[in-house]
Amino acid sequence: MKWTTRLLFAAGLFTASYGLQSCGEPAQAAPTAPVINQEAAPQGDNFSYAYGMLLGSNLKAMGMEYNDVDTKELLAGLQAAMDAEVKPLMDQAAAQQLVNKTFQDMQAKAGEANLKKGQDFLAENAKRPEVKVTESGLQYEVLKEGVGGKPSINNKVKVHYHGTLIDGTVFDSSVDRGQPISFPLGNVIRGWQEGLQLMPVGAKYKLYIPADLGYGQRAAGKIPANSALIFEVELLAIE
Repeated sequence: MKWTTRLLFAAGLFTASYGLQSCGEPAQAAPTAPVINQEAAPQGDNFSYAYGMLLGSNLKAMGMEYNDVDTKELLAGLQAAMDAEVKPLMDQAAAQQLVNKTFQDMQAKAGEANLKKGQDFLAENAKRPEVKVTESGLQYEVLKEGVGGKPSINNKVKVHYHGTLIDGTVFDSSVDRGQPISFPLGNVIRGWQEGLQLMPVGAKYKLYIPADLGYGQRAAGKIPANSALIFEVELLAIE
């Protein structure tokens, strides 16, 4: 069923910002916007096309596909918002409420599917002999053992990590950036808190984190709601 998108413009165009704050790492500053040559900036139909691309990108990032959008209603909503002679079907408050509910319902449905996929993956993964499972449901695999001390929840630690979804999608990696991070262990997701306290300094573990030990029902940057997470973590130091 196509979503009635007239409400999008009746409520005013919105944009979605997606940025992952790494586990314990301060959010990175947004990159400086490029300087636009005003003489070369889109004009007329070019502007309309560019604006349509931005709207489409935002909707796609929120989980919608092209066939979900009723383009006739989309244009009607645009006209209602901009043409004083056209009476909108609803006021802006009602439009915003409908937009919010639509996306909340979409996110809830996607979250249920993600939770089931994660549970199935972890159930199979737990059958591998090299994988250990804790009482909380955290799974871990020792890639390299360390010889130093183990951190407590009150310690600050320095680590390298590489994070992926269960399908292999990389969502964050200090390894790829070439820069380890330091953070208070008590400030990160529960799967990291538990997993890192199992690790001696110098160890490298692979952590398989259920959704309830990760970000749960919250989407975080490139991490969809209710996602199981996989991290390769190397504990470099206790600071």
